[in-house]
Amino acid sequence: MEIFSAAVMLFLIMDPLGNLPVLLSILKHLDPKRRRIVLIRELIFALIILFLFLFAGQSILSFLHVQPETLSISGGIILFIIAIKMIFPQPGGVTGLAAGEEPYIVPIAIPMIAGPSVLASLLLLSNQQPDRMLDWSLAVLLAWGASFLILMFYNFFHKLLGERGLRAVERLMGLLLVIISIQMLLNGVSSYFKL
Repeated sequence: MEIFSAAVMLFLIMDPLGNLPVLLSILKHLDPKRRRIVLIRELIFALIILFLFLFAGQSILSFLHVQPETLSISGGIILFIIAIKMIFPQPGGVTGLAAGEEPYIVPIAIPMIAGPSVLASLLLLSNQQPDRMLDWSLAVLLAWGASFLILMFYNFFHKLLGERGLRAVERLMGLLLVIISIQMLLNGVSSYFKL
């Protein structure tokens, strides 16, 4: 796989456009200046986690005696819970954070940006071609950089779509996440039983 195609794959899995409604609902209670600081901090945490999994993910899973299928199953469950909260929002928001509470690592860095699917993809890339770690590092930087730009200009999308549009997109993304989460869960279960 080429660097650019790996970057595109990672970018599509990160899905920054799909994450915008959730991001806006998480950050809307914060002061506008504080939002940007929190977002930059969370994106940097996500980048660190992505590189950690790229270079040490297999070692961590081996040390914990966790099979890659477990990552897919648990990721599917987490995504399913988030998706249900997106479809049926509650006063605490999709993340359960209290109004005005500032997110820290969860849920923006993990699982929104450095989610189970991205981490599993990085594990696959590093396991299949461990001699191309520099290429995979560049792919991660490209995908993360594109996501960074989209998420930093979330106000533009907020103005473009409006509150109703964002709510509609949030529910639509929730429906899509239900499908993706169930597929991840089924993939993990079927891979586990093939062992």
